[in-house]
Amino acid sequence: MNKEIFLCAICNINSGTCNEDCKFCSQSVRYKADIERYKQKDMELILQEARMAQQNGALGFCLVTADKGLNEKTLSFVCSIAEILTKEVPQLRLIACNGTATLEQLLTLKNAGIKAYNHNLETSKEFYPKICTTHSWDERYETCQNVNRAGLVLISGGIFGLGETHEDRISMIESLKSLNPTSVPINFYHHNEALELKPNPLSVDEALSLVELTREMIPNAERIMVAGGRELMFGERQSEIFSHGANSIVIGNYLTTRGREMSKDLQMLKSLGLKIAKAVQ
Repeated sequence: MNKEIFLCAICNINSGTCNEDCKFCSQSVRYKADIERYKQKDMELILQEARMAQQNGALGFCLVTADKGLNEKTLSFVCSIAEILTKEVPQLRLIACNGTATLEQLLTLKNAGIKAYNHNLETSKEFYPKICTTHSWDERYETCQNVNRAGLVLISGGIFGLGETHEDRISMIESLKSLNPTSVPINFYHHNEALELKPNPLSVDEALSLVELTREMIPNAERIMVAGGRELMFGERQSEIFSHGANSIVIGNYLTTRGREMSKDLQMLKSLGLKIAKAVQ
């Protein structure tokens, strides 16, 4: 079991405005899910969330926008936030998660203080057309390649429980491995009644085995992170993820769903004898 756990927090700086048709995502305007929607989060609120994340041990702070990819306006918004956070909360490692991006856009983010970029493949290339038709899996893969070219830290993972086969899961993990990501966030589908997909069919034991499989297949990744859907998927058995290869979690709330109270996660780690990572390797 890993003795140090890397904590990351997510900040949804632009919510529920996406025109894409990803069937797993409540932020798509197509499905009219009952979520909070806004164009730009107030800077003071972002700063407040960043400070709280840091106070609770987070090293990573991810700025997320709900669109297919970066445009000029979004790029400017993210850069302005990054520049302020770099001055006000310099201990946090700033991560951007803004969809598909060109090499030039990623270099602009890097110059503004962004250290890492998160762009998930979501699922296998073969299964992807069944969950999204408005943009291709190849565009996602290319963005990840651009992240590597830009010299940013690549964070890339996917979602389990979308109705994919086990072969799809292996295919996705193999594709992720080919990108050599530093961190691999594993998400478990959190069903929303507005979405077309059926509820997540995975059992807790199956989910734990997928965490272990990801660690085994991508041994060079510094971090295997259990992210979205953790509380719903594992319930009272959340602590078991660390003995199956995970060494990173998201604390606090997610994009459109509430997470567990940060204090409860910190207590869980303490009870397991696990320390919170104080520096990025």
